[in-house]
Amino acid sequence: MASIKEVAKHAGVSVATVSRVLNDKGYVSEDARKRVQKAIDELDYRPNAVARSLFKKTSKTIGLLVPDIVNPFFPELARAVEDTLSRLGYTVILCNTDERKEKEQSYLEMMMQKYIDGMIVVSNTLSATQVKKYNIPLVSIDREISKELPSIMVENKEGANMAVSFLKKKGRKRVAHLRGPMHIPNAVERCAGYLEEVGHEPWFEESYIAEGNYDMKTSIESTLRLLMMHPEIDAIFAGNDLSAIGAIKAIHKLGKKVPEDIAVVGFDGIMLSESTTPELTTVAQPIYELGELAAATLVKIIEQQPDMEHFYKLPVQLIERQST
Repeated sequence: MASIKEVAKHAGVSVATVSRVLNDKGYVSEDARKRVQKAIDELDYRPNAVARSLFKKTSKTIGLLVPDIVNPFFPELARAVEDTLSRLGYTVILCNTDERKEKEQSYLEMMMQKYIDGMIVVSNTLSATQVKKYNIPLVSIDREISKELPSIMVENKEGANMAVSFLKKKGRKRVAHLRGPMHIPNAVERCAGYLEEVGHEPWFEESYIAEGNYDMKTSIESTLRLLMMHPEIDAIFAGNDLSAIGAIKAIHKLGKKVPEDIAVVGFDGIMLSESTTPELTTVAQPIYELGELAAATLVKIIEQQPDMEHFYKLPVQLIERQST
């Protein structure tokens, strides 16, 4: 691979002139510019991206932190972010934190050393103080870090209202809930929406809420215990689609049918929800739009483009399928 010195020699100019052409900075005569460009083409020269980022303190690279790449919601979100940033001339470093604070911190330190231009994060541990310390453009998806930082959210509580109200209109009398982790704000909001719909019912008791943990295995175990304790349950609203799929598996294990005996509604609208048997009724987030909007918002901040809106709350949609 040719070096910048070889390009300069081939073009009959100084290394400094080649550098000015590459960085489009400083005066270069039109004749010299053409000779440099011709030399670059003939030698198939590729600038050293690391060296350029060290010089410019920029890399046209964005960090994307997600908590659980196994959950299909996050790969779908990452695809939207990558599509949008690629179109805007940026590349993406994807980091899976496993919901571990120390792993998240390690990734953040690594990315700062690489002069990334900004970050898109889905985090339950990152604080506004830490973000200020890193002093880098940042957009949060799905979970708000602080009121001062740009956030892209959905109507979690309203979506839960929608799901439980739908089940009640379908004639279901005993609706249980598989809640997400208590430390995740959207799980708290979805549980609050559920309680708003059924908390006043004479039959309701706290044991109708079980830990789904946004995880299929946990949800299978919790649903089995829930239905043994409350065989009268005829519907389950799950905090996410993975939990809902776990609930369906548990119901089948007990020899019951979905939706004849127990109806199930999930939350997220991941593509996997269409592949279950029966297909899953779900409160669908606009996943692609979430990622697209987060990426576009971050680039506007990086490139100092005017953007009055920094907090978005997108609507959700109930999609009825076979599980109800």
